[in-house]
Amino acid sequence: MIRNFRPSVLKTIRAGLAVAALTAIVQQLILHVAASYSVLNFFSYFTNLSNLIAASVLLLCVFKRDRGAMDLTRYISVVNMAVVGLVFAVLLRNVDLGALLPWVNFVLHYVMPVAIVLDWLVHPPAVKLHTKTLLFACVFPAIYLVYVVVRGAMIGWYPYPFLNPANVGGYGGVAMYSLGITVTFLLAAWVLLEVGNRLASARSQYAAR
Repeated sequence: MIRNFRPSVLKTIRAGLAVAALTAIVQQLILHVAASYSVLNFFSYFTNLSNLIAASVLLLCVFKRDRGAMDLTRYISVVNMAVVGLVFAVLLRNVDLGALLPWVNFVLHYVMPVAIVLDWLVHPPAVKLHTKTLLFACVFPAIYLVYVVVRGAMIGWYPYPFLNPANVGGYGGVAMYSLGITVTFLLAAWVLLEVGNRLASARSQYAAR
C-alpha cells in the first residue's frame, strides 16, 4: 500500500481532509459566536487547536515539495491527533457535548484522528527521527495544560470536565487525570516515533534495491 500510493492521490486526500476539518471548525465557531459564547473559550479546546494544526500541516504537505522539512511538524500533529481520538473515546464519548453538531463531532473526534494516524503510516518520515524528537511533541500539550488550569482558576471555566477541580475532587483529581493524559501522550509519541522510523527504514531499503 505504501509503495503504490500515488503522490497526487495522497495530496488530494490531504486537501480534502484539511477542508473538512476547517469547515467543521468554522461552522461550529459560527454557532458558538451566534450563541454569544466566548471565542477564546472556543479556541481553548485542545480538539479545536489540534485539528487546526492538523489541517494546516496537511495543506503545507500539499503545497510544500521538501518532505523532510515537514517530518517534525507532521510528527507533532499526529501525536496530538492520536491523543485527541484516545481521550475522546475513553473520557468524553458519553459526555454531553452541548451545542456541538453531530457531524462536526464526527469529523473532529473520529475522522481526523484516524486519518492523520493513517497518513503517518502511509507516508512515514523521509528520514529517521531522533528519540529527542519525542520531547518536542510534548511541548504544546504541556503549555496547553498549564494554560487551561491557570486560566480556569482565574475565570472558573474549563474546557473539559476532568480538568475542573469541582468535578474530580479538587486539584488532586486534576493532577491524577493530567498524569494519565501525560502518560498517554508519551506512549503515543513513542509508538508513533518507532513505527514511523521502522516504516521509513523499510522504505529506504526497498528504494535501494
